[in-house]
Amino acid sequence: MNVGLKTQILPAGEAAVAAAGRALAEGALVAFPTETVYGLGADATNPAAIARLYEAKGRPAFNPLITHVGDLSAATRIGRFDARAIALAEAFWPGPLTLVLPKTGDCTVADLATAGLDSIAIRVPAHPVARDILRAFGGPVVAPSANLSGHVSPTTAAHVQSDLAGRIDLIVDGGAVAVGVESTIVGCFDEPMLLRPGGVPRGEIERVLGRALLQPPEDANSDTGQPLAPGMLASHYAPRTRVRLNAGRIDAGEALLAFGSNAVPGVDAATAVLNLSAQGDLTEAAANLFGYLRALDAKGARAIAVMPVPHHGLGEAINDRLRRAAVGRE
Repeated sequence: MNVGLKTQILPAGEAAVAAAGRALAEGALVAFPTETVYGLGADATNPAAIARLYEAKGRPAFNPLITHVGDLSAATRIGRFDARAIALAEAFWPGPLTLVLPKTGDCTVADLATAGLDSIAIRVPAHPVARDILRAFGGPVVAPSANLSGHVSPTTAAHVQSDLAGRIDLIVDGGAVAVGVESTIVGCFDEPMLLRPGGVPRGEIERVLGRALLQPPEDANSDTGQPLAPGMLASHYAPRTRVRLNAGRIDAGEALLAFGSNAVPGVDAATAVLNLSAQGDLTEAAANLFGYLRALDAKGARAIAVMPVPHHGLGEAINDRLRRAAVGRE
């Protein structure tokens, strides 16, 4: 990415909260404190902003992100809660607990934020600054830790500045955070599962549930494992239509997922054509990836032919998702 953006740093307060709300609405990236660590926020419904977030962090793959909302009512608009999930939310929200739930039919969170999965990770943070920013923005916000991917999670605004100055738009400085470790993640599947230990101890969760939490399957972090939560390797997004990678020509009956120029042999016979980015912009391509795959999957083509995408920058993550889409379908 082009590092050199002017990153504004504001002390927490009414002016900073208002500025953060406006920035998020404009597609900007805003770092702010939660009770666990500092998060890097983007509008959860804006795939272009989310693509910028992945790029700013140098995140190597489109792993699912945690969506932050202001209260349980807002959470039920994007995730389907059963009785056990409601019990956990009422016991630990606001607080450092993330619940992984099935998405609602009208969930507005972008596919890029959920890595193309049918589940969504949701948290209601307890930090007053985070809650004020969510109120000011008025919608769901994805917010992974505000650091370069692979670096230690940030617990002060100075940590964020050290990693991300010049890469993001605004840092709201709310002082050192209280918890200092990421949220506990519980998968609300047929049987509740501890996907990541964190700020809420296992025992407290098990007391509310009245049962032991399951452990994730051994292959959950493997290339072929079930994608379960943020921070765990995401499985391929699997369209029904066969996916053919690195296509140099289009065969009859195929749909085309292009990148850059559409000028490939056979394009005139394509069932449908969508271009991830006619300008060859990898950030734009990342923002369009999941939506375009879904759209072409609905066209009834015999296959989706995908033009080559460069492997540098966000191209690495785009190609990772495309390979997973093609597993068993080439």
